[in-house]
Amino acid sequence: MATQMTTATANAQRGGSSFLRIAIALQTLTIFLQAVSAGLLLTAHYGETLHSVGARVMYGASMLYVLAAVLAWKPGGGSPRPVWHATGFLALASIQVVLGIAHVPSVHLPLGVLMFGLSVLALARR
Repeated sequence: MATQMTTATANAQRGGSSFLRIAIALQTLTIFLQAVSAGLLLTAHYGETLHSVGARVMYGASMLYVLAAVLAWKPGGGSPRPVWHATGFLALASIQVVLGIAHVPSVHLPLGVLMFGLSVLALARR
């Protein structure tokens, strides 16, 4: 019976961990695409629309990261550290959106670079 419980717990952790890895990869990709659309914002008439839609997708990916971190943590009772990382990242994404809407590029751009670096780091750790 204990072996069955251990196996079920291990399978749940593996499944949650792969979902977490996918969520972080998606978040990293959306942040990279935001950098591309920021360049288009300066050169193409459709850049603003693309960047605006991309911001919503990136924010959704950050929320998915939080969900994946909670699901990876809860079943196995592991460390809540990924949940704190994901929550902190969602807070940074919220600040990023507010700064973008307020048109404060002097903070918006460096924060975007920081977020991309942190997301790549989180992906490399998984």
